[in-house]
Amino acid sequence: MVLAACQSGNGGEAGTEGDKAGESGGESKTLVFGRGGDSVSLDPSRVTDGESMKVAANIFETLINFGEQDTTLQPGLAKEWEASEDGLTYTLELEEGVKFHDGTDFNAEAVVKNFERWANGDADTFPYYQSMFGGFKGDEGHVIESVTAEGDHTVVFTLKRPQAPFLKNLAMTMFGIGSPEAFEADAEAFGEKPVGTGPFKFVEWKRNDSITVEKNEDYWKEGLPKLDRVVFRSIPDNGARLNALITGDIDLADGINPSDQATISGDDNLQLFERPSLNIGYLGMTVTREPFGDKLVRQAFNHAIDKQAIIDAFFEGAAEMAKNPIPPSIPAFNDSIEGYEYDPEKAKELLAEAGYPDGFEMELWAMPVPRPYMPDGAKVAEVIQKNLADIGVTAEIVSYEWATYLEKASKGEADAFLLGWTGDNGDADNFIYALLDGDNIGSNNYTYYDNDELHDILIEAQTEVDEDKRNELYAKAQEIIHEDAPWVPLAHSTPLLAGSADITGFKAHPTGSDILSNVDFN
Repeated sequence: MVLAACQSGNGGEAGTEGDKAGESGGESKTLVFGRGGDSVSLDPSRVTDGESMKVAANIFETLINFGEQDTTLQPGLAKEWEASEDGLTYTLELEEGVKFHDGTDFNAEAVVKNFERWANGDADTFPYYQSMFGGFKGDEGHVIESVTAEGDHTVVFTLKRPQAPFLKNLAMTMFGIGSPEAFEADAEAFGEKPVGTGPFKFVEWKRNDSITVEKNEDYWKEGLPKLDRVVFRSIPDNGARLNALITGDIDLADGINPSDQATISGDDNLQLFERPSLNIGYLGMTVTREPFGDKLVRQAFNHAIDKQAIIDAFFEGAAEMAKNPIPPSIPAFNDSIEGYEYDPEKAKELLAEAGYPDGFEMELWAMPVPRPYMPDGAKVAEVIQKNLADIGVTAEIVSYEWATYLEKASKGEADAFLLGWTGDNGDADNFIYALLDGDNIGSNNYTYYDNDELHDILIEAQTEVDEDKRNELYAKAQEIIHEDAPWVPLAHSTPLLAGSADITGFKAHPTGSDILSNVDFN
């Protein structure tokens, strides 16, 4: 995916002050949202990237919602729900009178068809379904026994075993409910022309430039959305995106460099937004590629990399050093673990012990786009390259367009790669199981790390409904991961966004899926 820079104008869709000034005269309210990369697909169940979710969250709706700026459970397409005492049955009562964008009815049967579609898939088609529900129909680990409709507005989920984060999983953007008529007619085209029940309807996708959505005039929540149109524009360069905001070519921008905070704060025409931190940026090492099958090498890398220098140089204090694969905002975070200290001499000793006293040559993959957990992957890679040179390791930096980068890394083709994760539901399971369990090799576990003891603990933690006991299990899981060191955890960032001063109602969500139905202009 070649990411083009901003093209101002774009048929009058640039969200200029002239557009907004004319609102009282009947012109439409258009918000132009500048972002670092294009979406991969607009069918959220088929992808794992945040840029796809950012748009999909406004086209699709989930059965359960999160809070405005947290991961508390709130009514969504389901107005209420009840769990059985044994944790094996969930009964959801659905909203009535809701329509998909194609005019068909949202009902219990539509929910069943969505889950049947996902359950009958595979890791290539629906990677996130595998990560969150333990596999697909017929797989031993698949947690969902059945999804049935009881009348038009009641859905019953029956599980094979309790799954503590089940309701939070249902609230994740990737399980937005789509129109069965649309995806049954053409499953492949559904990612290009999505049909949901959300506040905005899909209009147009100009690859590597912009995605346009418009107000759903038949939206079931009265008075929403307040905007008539949203244009998501791809502007890969952070500086160019900020300039587009300053000149009024766009109205809202994410991926703001921490070093630009002062510029924004000093401009009366702009305002700064902080996204609540729920992320991890990391260097992953593919354990199926030598020499990264040796944990001594992986531990050496953890000692070799100067995390604090990276945070000081590229995060300007808007991040904290990482030592675990989950952020401190998650209750299961194990603070008793002591992170690997920056110690090049110790790193050299470990490499020598592993049989590499003179180091080795490798490829270091750097992200081509800014991400919330890492504003500038290319520059971070340069620091890591120098850190590795200090211990005798020669790292060649390589990169690919974003969609190709993700696809190749997921297939285990990288020696070591920069990546990260923004949590989808606020649960430790969504980080540790999704990213580091053997079940998810080929989907979200790009390191191909597989530890049987860890797997047993993670499945037990999923099944356990007592939160204190779950936290104890995750504490042990973090100890195992710390010792095995498949990652170098780098930083937990506080992502920054900026917008025009006259924007109201925007709430940056910790998951990165910002729902824009309440956004308006003064």
